[in-house]
Amino acid sequence: MIEWVGYILLGIYIISLAYVTIFCLVQFQLLYHYRKHKSRFTSKSPLNGDNEDDYPFITVQLPIYNERYVVERLIENITRLDYPKDKFEIHVIDDSTDVTKNLAMKAVQKHLAEGYDIRHITRSNRQGYKAGALKEAMKYARGNFICIFDADFLPKPDFLRRVLPYFDDKKVGVVQTRWEHINQDYSLLTRLQAFQLNVHFTVEQKGRDAGNYMLQFNGTAGIWRRKTIEDAGGWEADTLTEDLDLSYRAQLKGWKIVFREDIGSPAELPSEMNGLKS
Repeated sequence: MIEWVGYILLGIYIISLAYVTIFCLVQFQLLYHYRKHKSRFTSKSPLNGDNEDDYPFITVQLPIYNERYVVERLIENITRLDYPKDKFEIHVIDDSTDVTKNLAMKAVQKHLAEGYDIRHITRSNRQGYKAGALKEAMKYARGNFICIFDADFLPKPDFLRRVLPYFDDKKVGVVQTRWEHINQDYSLLTRLQAFQLNVHFTVEQKGRDAGNYMLQFNGTAGIWRRKTIEDAGGWEADTLTEDLDLSYRAQLKGWKIVFREDIGSPAELPSEMNGLKS
């Protein structure tokens, strides 16, 4: 009996060691591609205000759930996007079960009175969670491009103007930007999160882009071509990683994902374990 236990433990050890070794080799390969091709990535000039009548119509989707402390800040920040008012709409997709819903409603009414095309979308249940909310919200979206921000993000005013030029390539279905961290130095927990995310975006995402491998949309701080979402079959709630699922389905259909390391999207990291787990 003891002998068999030893064999089992040895097997677990070998499998774990093999996994770590393969993971490290993959990371080194991505780092190699990143370093080798870093200089070939050039930035496109942002939209400069010429021919604004020809700008595409954008739907900015803000999926939220019980975000009482940041929901007003989020909506206020989105209204500061430097883009013609008549060329974008804001959809607050609210599955909240607490006071967030009232706060969001008041913020929507305030900015509606200021002339913004903004809408508060709610559901009677949380079926499908975030994926279900995004799928439901697509019924109301009028934009040719769908921009998504989670509640803890604070996009810069020039976000749309900087990202949209990459869609001049008709094969580009998604543009993902790099996350920045406004509270990186708050605690050891936030510093560790920032380190992990920075490695992901700098080594993994950029390395995959440089090596022409499949990339992923990170769930927020990016823009989708509406046609891409529809062609890939839309958001599906039968997976825990709806963003990764849709990303791969889109790429299997022939669409490209572009990652822009030079376009940063500020966000607030969870400062407590409870926030991190949720």
